[in-house]
Amino acid sequence: MAWIAKHRYARISERKVRLVADMIRGRDCDQAVELLKFTHKRAASMINRVLHSAMANANEKEAAMNKLYVSGARVDPGPIIKRFRPKDRGRAHAIQKRTSHIIISVDERG
Repeated sequence: MAWIAKHRYARISERKVRLVADMIRGRDCDQAVELLKFTHKRAASMINRVLHSAMANANEKEAAMNKLYVSGARVDPGPIIKRFRPKDRGRAHAIQKRTSHIIISVDERG
């Protein structure tokens, strides 16, 4: 049985988060936490929070914490917040502030 945690509407582009999510997919949870601790990317702290939440969900259901691994790490695009930046001669350029949904699932090995 897999335990899932989500961070919806995270104010970071899904492309940036996927780089970090790909690093931890399939690893043991303890190893993934150590890897995220030393990753110098803004997305690492967001994924670390979601991973801790998924591990806490597993602990609530009395899973073996030493056998947990990251069974899935998915990042989906969220809604785009659209803004305009004023430019010269009365023009305006569109700015897209992207959001993402981070979904981490953990499961027991064996």
